[in-house]
Amino acid sequence: MPKKLNDKLPKGVSLDRDWRSREARYYFRAPGKSKVRLRETPGTEAFDKEVACARLGVPYEPEGAKPAPPILNRKHAAGTVDWLLEEYKRRIKGKINDTLLARRSTILEDVCDYKYGEKRCGELPYKDMMRRHVLEMRDALRETPGAQNEIVRAISAMYSWAIENDIEDVQSNPASKIKLLYSGDGFHTWTVEEVRQYEAAHPAGSKARLMLHLALYTGLRLNNLAILGRQHIRDGVLTIRPEKTKKTSNVTVEIPVLSVLQTTIDESPLGNMTFLVNEFGKPFTTKGLGNKMRDWCNEAKLFHCTTHGLRKAGATIAAENGATDEELMAIFGWTTKNQTTRYTKKARRKKIAAGAINKLLPT
Repeated sequence: MPKKLNDKLPKGVSLDRDWRSREARYYFRAPGKSKVRLRETPGTEAFDKEVACARLGVPYEPEGAKPAPPILNRKHAAGTVDWLLEEYKRRIKGKINDTLLARRSTILEDVCDYKYGEKRCGELPYKDMMRRHVLEMRDALRETPGAQNEIVRAISAMYSWAIENDIEDVQSNPASKIKLLYSGDGFHTWTVEEVRQYEAAHPAGSKARLMLHLALYTGLRLNNLAILGRQHIRDGVLTIRPEKTKKTSNVTVEIPVLSVLQTTIDESPLGNMTFLVNEFGKPFTTKGLGNKMRDWCNEAKLFHCTTHGLRKAGATIAAENGATDEELMAIFGWTTKNQTTRYTKKARRKKIAAGAINKLLPT
């Protein structure tokens, strides 16, 4: 017969209530050991057996349940992201669609292979992963907004599973509440207010301010910003052949340097061959500059903003100031109007609406 539920709990057993659902959760805790979640009903013989197993440090197997598959060839150190992924794949199998699991596994393996200095992400402690790490990997591992969102979703799914299954030291989900990028319109377009917010966080004379103005006032892509230097400017004109067009149109961009950009260049620390250099005085790689810009945006609390969003902001501002399709093509290195018309049409619609809004008033 089961004992009364209000009987005193066995030694080492404590009750914790989930802060959201107020669900009762019981744990066995022993000094110097990880806590063990107890799932049987308190006061029953099954509960007493489960507590006894926890006290002995052996797995508890409910009556009639199939024994858990043996863990073979465990090759990853406990507590690492590699270990967490291995556990996730092993224990979630059969509980979600095989195709979904395969897709998530591929994404998470790329996450584990991402390098932080000399170490892979997979070799680092899973408890140390933070929001900024997720954002950095999102931007570095994938290029399109839809694919970047999949990075966030996969990490979030693994950590949500870890919290639900009481994996030790997983107290929060580093990917939770990260705003998904717009897959329809691509990268978020910076607003003027967001540019001012960034400038407020990064004063004149800083590398961060230089990066902002180089991206905004030239419209260059990230890979061109990483190589941009004094050799590209002569007599006030910036001339560069974008990497993206070298194997296709081979177009060259030639644009005057705006006075606001020249002022920023003059008051900023510069490298020898590139304007932007890392902490070792060497040119950034494209990936390295993208990661650094991610940090600078995060410092300004602009977690959803990216370098490419500044290129879109420049095109939007130019179009709203009356730039034609041909002018946008010349500035941004585009060779067709497929890219420009989205900006010029939107700008025209905005002006037409502004001029026509009074027609809504009854005469």
